[in-house]
Amino acid sequence: MRKTNIFENMENDIMNADINENEKSKLLKNVMRLKDNKINIMITGATGCGKSSTINALFDTEVAKVGVGVDPETMEIEKYELDNLILWDTPGLGDGKEADNRHAKTIIHKLAEVDAQGNALIDLVLVILDSGTRDLGTSYELINNVIIPNLGADKEGRILVALNQADMAMKGRHWDYDKNEPDSTLKEFLDKKAASVKNRIFEGTGVNVTPIYYSAGYKEEGEEQSRPYNLSKLLYYIVKATPAEKRAVYVNNINQDENMWKDDDELLDYGEETRNTIVMSVIKGASAGAKIGEQIGGVFGPVGRKVGKVVGTIVGDIGGEIGEVFGPAGETVGRVIGTVVGGAAGVVKGIGGGIIDGIKDFFSLW
Repeated sequence: MRKTNIFENMENDIMNADINENEKSKLLKNVMRLKDNKINIMITGATGCGKSSTINALFDTEVAKVGVGVDPETMEIEKYELDNLILWDTPGLGDGKEADNRHAKTIIHKLAEVDAQGNALIDLVLVILDSGTRDLGTSYELINNVIIPNLGADKEGRILVALNQADMAMKGRHWDYDKNEPDSTLKEFLDKKAASVKNRIFEGTGVNVTPIYYSAGYKEEGEEQSRPYNLSKLLYYIVKATPAEKRAVYVNNINQDENMWKDDDELLDYGEETRNTIVMSVIKGASAGAKIGEQIGGVFGPVGRKVGKVVGTIVGDIGGEIGEVFGPAGETVGRVIGTVVGGAAGVVKGIGGGIIDGIKDFFSLW
């Protein structure tokens, strides 16, 4: 079955909207700009940390194009293309000093690349650690001496550290296999490990990171992947660290297997928070520069003027009743749900057809 394409839905809603042609043109140009955005994520870590299982769990890599960098300096990095989502899977470190030095140079070279606009090509570096490994020296060397010094000015915004294989952190002990979650003993162990990693990175670089732990789920070749834990939290952190104008790209490429997203620590409703983050950034990007006042209410779905005013307050001066902007789904999906920015009275859980038909399809899994 063909996956819903959020951008096609948005374009259709704008074309059918009862607004003047000038403002319709502005909205369509904004959607085209959003549509052209690419996300580049580097995924790196020591050998055996579970990079491949994490990629398979998060993203629909069954349809990915697999290749390598065309530059001889980065040919060791595997490239996965899922529409506008591009994953760079670096070689694992820890297989010997000579190999590690070569891989480190490859990573540095890739981090130095820029796009056509002169911005850093890599939007985010996801560093995966093995929760069960006591000696993380190779990983600290990678993070503190290779990655962070080459991230440019926004160091904290471009790196995410995650501890995989949480279920095996104490060699399989203290994991509740029925509930697919750590018991209190293992949770305390993992919390301390994450805090230790945070401290070691700060001591070595002065950069604050917030490591999270998860389990990508184990997969034998030809067999179904076991159920992950905290994968929804990992995705939430990835989306938050992604430039706002690029976040919609995830909607078309996230793993559609609902079992991937069922189990997490429940500290937040990660599906809800991720949806809100994407919806608000897409609405803002699509509406930028459109001064269509109350007419904008007819573009993005009949959520109603009350909700529209709330959204208009949150996303800035885009002309008031944006609540109806994307299609007929808005009336049933739109909700006011709490504060997002400053003194705004609420956020919108869903903003109608074009966005909701794309985003809701995935996030209804959670």
